[in-house]
Amino acid sequence: MVERTAGRIGWADLPERVRTSVQQIIGDRVVEAVSQPGGYSPGTADRVRTVTGLRAFVKAISPAQNPDSPSMHRAEARTAAALPASVPTPRLLGCHDDGEWVALVFSDVDGRHPATPWRADELTLVLNALEVMATELTPSPVAHVPTAAELLAQDFAGWHRIAANPPDLLDPWAREHLDQLRAAAERGIAALTGDTLCHVDVRADNLLLDATGTVNVVDWPWACRGPAWLDTALLLVNVRLHGGHDTEALLRRLPLTTEVDPIELTGVYAGLAGYFADSARRPPPPGIPTVRAFQQAQADALLPWLAARLR
Repeated sequence: MVERTAGRIGWADLPERVRTSVQQIIGDRVVEAVSQPGGYSPGTADRVRTVTGLRAFVKAISPAQNPDSPSMHRAEARTAAALPASVPTPRLLGCHDDGEWVALVFSDVDGRHPATPWRADELTLVLNALEVMATELTPSPVAHVPTAAELLAQDFAGWHRIAANPPDLLDPWAREHLDQLRAAAERGIAALTGDTLCHVDVRADNLLLDATGTVNVVDWPWACRGPAWLDTALLLVNVRLHGGHDTEALLRRLPLTTEVDPIELTGVYAGLAGYFADSARRPPPPGIPTVRAFQQAQADALLPWLAARLR
């Protein structure tokens, strides 16, 4: 599987003013910080412990690591602050933002990412949690986020950009079916209506399972308003990527997707595949050298599925 971000900074790399502010949010002095694996951000991702045993999770970044990431942290802070307690996600304890560094402080989760390839029992736990989340987040408790169609419109235009400038190594089936893929992606955008607050980046490394089997959905910078089935449909891309499950059978039996028009689901997957294929051919973003390989792996996983669905 694709290697994740290398060279992530840690607690000790934060300016003193940022560490001081975070400790004020927690209410105690930090004496231990353990960097967490997973994800692609070059910023900190530390579980911290204080002198009196308090625990928290701290993620912090500045433009020096990646110029776009501070705005993502700010968006996540606004969304996390508005999430109801019934949603399976860590609570936001506070945020430091000095115009350069943005640090988010969350309640600590003593957990791990689901195993990949996905275990059936853990997949069931996560799918059940997404059902709860869809119920609790309809209607959306957050007004400031964009609609899914607004958020993903440029991404879902990936096949149009590829058609205008096709890469030499484009998948042969995709090259022969570009018109069909563009039309499908446009149907996918049209399907993204609804008033459920959606995470839109649900995958194994954005999920934590604790010892009791409780699911925590983390990292909310891309939250938007869309259909209740969207996060479940998107999780199945990650399941497809890692293998071991019949994603078609899951779509047909899961409560949130069973009644969705298959043409609409195919359109969403076409839009995502176009985004991944188009993004993968670009230079890596600053500080995130491995994300392009991950995007290519997701395109490679989606294209055979799309070929079967579009037949």
